[in-house]
Amino acid sequence: MSKKVKNIAKIESNYVKNYDAYLERQKKKNKRLHRRLVLFTIVAMITFGTIIAYNLNQRTLYSNKQEELEELEERMTSLKEEEKGLKQEIELLNDEEYVLQIARTNYFFSKEGELIFKLPEQDSSY
Repeated sequence: MSKKVKNIAKIESNYVKNYDAYLERQKKKNKRLHRRLVLFTIVAMITFGTIIAYNLNQRTLYSNKQEELEELEERMTSLKEEEKGLKQEIELLNDEEYVLQIARTNYFFSKEGELIFKLPEQDSSY
C-alpha cells in the first residue's frame, strides 16, 4: 500500500539543460497554438452566427416585401379597373343626350310641353 518513490538524480549537463529548454519551448508553442485555435474557432463561430442571423433577417424582410408587393399589385389592378370605369363615365358625360337623360330621371328636367308625374313606389301587398 505504500508508494514507491523513485529517487532518480538528474544529470546536470549542458545537453540536458538544452533539452529541457527545448521541451519547455515546445510546451509553450503548443499552448500558444491551442490558444490561437480556440480564438480562431470563437471568431469563426461569431462570424457564422452573425451571417446566419443576417440571412434569417433578410429572409423575413424579403417575405414581408413580397406580401406587400402582392397587396400593391392587387390594389393597382383594382385601381386600373376603377380608372377604366371612370374613363367610360367621362365619355358618357361628354354625350349631351346622356346628360339630359340623367337630368330627366334624377332631377325632373323636362322638355318643352312635357309633364312629369312622379309615382310613389308601392310595396306589394302580398
